[in-house]
Amino acid sequence: MTVLLVALGGGTGASGRYLLARYVPAYKGFPAATFAANVIGCFLLGLFTGAALSTEMAALLATGFCGGLSTYSTFANENVGMAERRQTALSLIYIVVSLIVGLSAAWLGIQITD
Repeated sequence: MTVLLVALGGGTGASGRYLLARYVPAYKGFPAATFAANVIGCFLLGLFTGAALSTEMAALLATGFCGGLSTYSTFANENVGMAERRQTALSLIYIVVSLIVGLSAAWLGIQITD
């Protein structure tokens, strides 16, 4: 049963990430869609972590949905691409801003539900 909940949540989260990628354009080379997906995923995971979720709801929402929505592999690949195009400053900004905003979003989510 848990595997099905993770799959359902993951498929829904991945669909959300697809919609972000399709409708949120890059801004001056900055991958806004991936950034948005990861920050939203961090915030929601913070909310779900701070909430007293049942094992089933945690599997559906935290592991499944947040795991399907957020994307470390795309983040890494985008930074490699920036490095190959010699966009070092943009890559460093993306890395630092992603870490600061992502951690802050997770912290805020936990604070809201704690």
